[in-house]
Amino acid sequence: MSNTGDQSTFIVEAVRRILEESAMATLVTLVEARAMVGAKLLVDESNDRVGTLGDAALDEAVARHAQKFLASRAEAATFKVEEISGNLEAFSDARLLFERIEPEPRLVICGAGHVGASLARLAHLVGYHITLIDDRAEFVTRERFPEKEIELIAAENWSDAVSACVGRGRGVAVAVVTRGHNEDEECMRAVLAARPDYVGLIGSKRRTNIVLERLRASGFDETVLEQVRAPIGLDIGAVSPEEVALSILAEIVAERRGGTGVSLSEWRRKKK
Repeated sequence: MSNTGDQSTFIVEAVRRILEESAMATLVTLVEARAMVGAKLLVDESNDRVGTLGDAALDEAVARHAQKFLASRAEAATFKVEEISGNLEAFSDARLLFERIEPEPRLVICGAGHVGASLARLAHLVGYHITLIDDRAEFVTRERFPEKEIELIAAENWSDAVSACVGRGRGVAVAVVTRGHNEDEECMRAVLAARPDYVGLIGSKRRTNIVLERLRASGFDETVLEQVRAPIGLDIGAVSPEEVALSILAEIVAERRGGTGVSLSEWRRKKK
């Protein structure tokens, strides 16, 4: 097998491993150059590498930039080599394609009432892999959710079901939208232990404060509790379950993409 074939095989295997482990990496392809066009280098979060762009110094410079690319949250971007390193004159006219490698975004929803149901359907349309959990089996049936892409879990107890669904938490957003304080607290204990990328808790300030205070009293660290979005969602004046679901999903997307939630036209009013 050729070296190119070997490299492609190793990269495919590495990508599969990264996705299985819910990790992230950057795949860099040389798209314009005098030679080695199509060469690839995969750089994961720990700076482990698979493949090569054909030059050790170029590989090193690209690996450093790959970490900055991951931090930017962009899906893909192209760069000239001279933009990432001024010491590679032999590649000054070369161009690189950086692509983010990560699992599809996951959303675990605790509670299949009106808001949870609306959120599941809306997030599914946006492209999230959905897991919807409720301890009332009649709330998580295919009659209510014919969309096969929405995974339905009838929980015997919240803690075990939530722990199993959230896993290690990487690449996972969790919306806790249950029907009461006790259910909220049970879910939150399992969720916070996994440290997912996003945690939101529905309810008024009073209701969410009660739950957070119980968690605080039981020993959860303040730095962990500060990361909980409670009340969940962005302020869009939502009233109906569908509108509340929209406000929740907007916040989840903003967190994932690094958005601010500010109106895109705000700059016009600031100019006046």
